[in-house]
Amino acid sequence: PLGEEKGGPLFFAHYSFLGLNPKMIEDKYANYWEQNVAHAMINRNYCLEEAPATYKYDDENWGLTACYGGKPPWEYKARSPLNDDGVIAPTAALASYPYTPFYSTQVLLNLAKNTLMQGTYGFADAYCLSTNTSEKKHLAIDQGPIIVMIENYRSGLIWNLMMKNEHIKLGLS
Repeated sequence: PLGEEKGGPLFFAHYSFLGLNPKMIEDKYANYWEQNVAHAMINRNYCLEEAPATYKYDDENWGLTACYGGKPPWEYKARSPLNDDGVIAPTAALASYPYTPFYSTQVLLNLAKNTLMQGTYGFADAYCLSTNTSEKKHLAIDQGPIIVMIENYRSGLIWNLMMKNEHIKLGLS
């Protein structure tokens, strides 16, 4: 119910919810857990069912959000189903781990075995299957959500710590 048609870039479901547990937030506008799960599934569905076939998206290669990409020189921009140029951001699917654990695992296993998607310090910021290119830069704003959201999926640690904070409780009330 929130955001643009098809949900926009996936960072909308990530950045605000690195510390805030969407399972515990509901207002007159949305249940934020349901909103974020739907957002991730809409993004994945677009990549698999609606994106141009030339982009070569599949079960192991999907996810649109802000990242570097495009034709060299690669530029940083927000990608979404409404602004898609064939560039996949690993952070999109991997930071969606709490929302789409099975589908995110498919992407993770694919990234781990493919050298195109790997850089010096982890996964490349972005890659494009149709041109067989990748951007090997590493940006904390793209790498950080992967780590935090996988831990939130695994143990809820970051969510639990943040949601115990009295200032957060007061702000949410």
